[in-house]
Amino acid sequence: MTAVRFQVAVVLVAVALCTAMSSAALAQKKYDSGASDTEIKIGNIMPYSGPASAYAAIGKAEEAYFNKVNAEGGINGRKIKFISYDDGYSPPKTVEQARKLVESDEVLLIFGSLGTSTNGAIRKYMNEKKVPQLFVASGASKWNDPEQYPWTMGWQPSYASEARIYAKYIMKEKPDAKIGVLYQNDDFGKDYLKGLKDGLGAKASMIVLADSYETSEPAIDEHVVKLKAAGADVLISITTPKFAAQAIKKAAEINWHPMHIISNVSASVGGVIEPAGLEISQGILSATYTKDGSDPQWNTDDGMKKFYNFLTQYDPKANKLDAAVVFGYAAAQTMAKVLQMCGDDLTRENVMKQAAHLKDFAPDTLLPGIKINTAPDNFVPIEQLQMMRFKGKKWELFGEIISSETGH
Repeated sequence: MTAVRFQVAVVLVAVALCTAMSSAALAQKKYDSGASDTEIKIGNIMPYSGPASAYAAIGKAEEAYFNKVNAEGGINGRKIKFISYDDGYSPPKTVEQARKLVESDEVLLIFGSLGTSTNGAIRKYMNEKKVPQLFVASGASKWNDPEQYPWTMGWQPSYASEARIYAKYIMKEKPDAKIGVLYQNDDFGKDYLKGLKDGLGAKASMIVLADSYETSEPAIDEHVVKLKAAGADVLISITTPKFAAQAIKKAAEINWHPMHIISNVSASVGGVIEPAGLEISQGILSATYTKDGSDPQWNTDDGMKKFYNFLTQYDPKANKLDAAVVFGYAAAQTMAKVLQMCGDDLTRENVMKQAAHLKDFAPDTLLPGIKINTAPDNFVPIEQLQMMRFKGKKWELFGEIISSETGH
């Protein structure tokens, strides 16, 4: 009897161990397409060519950041394979590249793709396929729609929110302003313009002219001339970098000196201000949520020290003055954080779940006090900004950090 009992006990222990081991294995490792024991495939679409090619620096910085991650052992032991394609800032091309990434390359997710109209063109497809379209590089408010589009999430503060901050600033500092708005004729420009009008409220009549341009136009000189002729003494440039620099140059050329506000996406010293000319850019206003690589105040900042070391080692050709580089680094750091939180459950569903549960995460290049927070019903990771004025060779921050959603 003792021998029989012993054999039964051995069998029971063996069964229990097998069950425990298989359960542990199941609990530990879950994969969807694009993930394995050794690799995580991430897709990305960037305008490496075309009218918004100034933003190519974002994709290059992100690739360099993932090279850094891989050199340090990867994420939970897995190397990142970053597959980035050019769409020339053309929505039909974006659709083509997204299909290639999802259906041919079989990526786990698409991360950080740039542009409002371009990402808008693939949003329905990504949600139907249930593939994360994470940390879209665009501030359109439509990325915060978890009910309708649970697989799409933005990253930066929304354009409409940023525009409301400018509206409040103008009403306080120049209550009798005549506002001229130069805006890109697409979802990016229209979203911003709506935010500005909402922010002005009953005083929306302060806008004397809102003039749109097409991204296919080689130059926007005639639009700037038209806005001056309308009597505007405030110019708001809702433009991408190439056109922002052109507007600064043309205003100086025609001896027009309005209060000039440029959207955050074009506030790069290296990408916009220097090409336009430092002397003629003095006093220009904007708002930001990232540290400025041209500002020596950050030279002793721990986060920026890490950023500068990263550039030296992994992205030596990058311009540290280019805000796009600072942006790409912080966005990639956020993506890496989400994948780290996923552990061994690298399903697309868990990726979105973790992305929606970021708590007080502070990438190295965000301003002190600005942190990333998300929730299942709030897909806007960053909701704070600070006003800044260009002086000398750098932006000078002023005022308090403002919550872009509440305006205070």
